Amino acid sequence: MNSVDIYVSTDIEADGEIPGINSMLSFASVAYLADKTILSTFTKNLKTLPEAIPNTDTMSWWKDFPDAWKACRENTEFPEIAIKEYGEWLENLSGRIIFVAFPVAYDFRFIDYYLQRFFGRNPFRYRTIDIRSYAMGMLNLPYNKAHRNQLPPEWTDNLAHTHIALDDALEHGAFFCNMLQNTANR
Repeated sequence: MNSVDIYVSTDIEADGEIPGINSMLSFASVAYLADKTILSTFTKNLKTLPEAIPNTDTMSWWKDFPDAWKACRENTEFPEIAIKEYGEWLENLSGRIIFVAFPVAYDFRFIDYYLQRFFGRNPFRYRTIDIRSYAMGMLNLPYNKAHRNQLPPEWTDNLAHTHIALDDALEHGAFFCNMLQNTANR
């Protein structure tokens, strides 16, 4: 296996917080090299799981983001087809794939559940990086001081955070790569 690290910045949108009980509505991944080169992107909107039930609090939250809600409900695909394509996409990336998210605890749970259920395995295994935790370590900050709005402005590329999965995956990935460059320059 090629030893180059590929940082797969991933964002998911869902109708609740618990994979399987709630459905992942959309997701996007952007494969970055450490220098912020984008190798590839993958995004899908999913049909809901037939046995899942939307969470009422989450559905109330969605009312504040009507454009994002509309975007994640367009051109939906069956998870068993979309996730198979996603798993193949991941396995065709030439390097060691590392899941990157903000927060990893939320996004990875859904991606892991869907990959295990519909692809039979998770190509990431458990290689994950939480962007907020990485920032805490870099800056020696407590959790409450490592919010994205309190971090160095040079880490941002002023990309929109829209709650549309691809927009947010691009934003988080660029942010993380800027952090990596800052670490390399120390």
